[in-house]
Amino acid sequence: MKAKLFLLLLFPLALFAADDHGTVKVEILEQSDAMWNGKKLPAYPKEDPEVSVVKVTIPPHTKLKWHKHPCINAGYLISGELLVTAEGGETKQLKAGDALIELVDTWHYGETVGDSAAEIVVVYVGVKGMPLSIGKPVE
Repeated sequence: MKAKLFLLLLFPLALFAADDHGTVKVEILEQSDAMWNGKKLPAYPKEDPEVSVVKVTIPPHTKLKWHKHPCINAGYLISGELLVTAEGGETKQLKAGDALIELVDTWHYGETVGDSAAEIVVVYVGVKGMPLSIGKPVE
């Protein structure tokens, strides 16, 4: 029974097998029902979906402003190092090659670490017309 279940779970990955040039490597970098701070992701909205794939380049020695994301999103750090800090003080350190499931509806900011720019590709799963990020009002 366990062998059948194992094969059933691997079947979708078999769709990536190439015909003539070998096998395509598929690696899940991050997969969870929770954000990086451990809190559960919100339910998907019922409106028309919209997916955005965004590449963000943050210069060295740069601290972003406080912001939050109204939709579920996940990122992959291509290069550099990034420290993400949530309003409650929780932090997540990222280096090139790391992936994370970002915070939703939680104030946070990121800042580059070291003398290199940080390049991150972020996939946002929202609805049409929803902003990807909202800046925190100045108090």
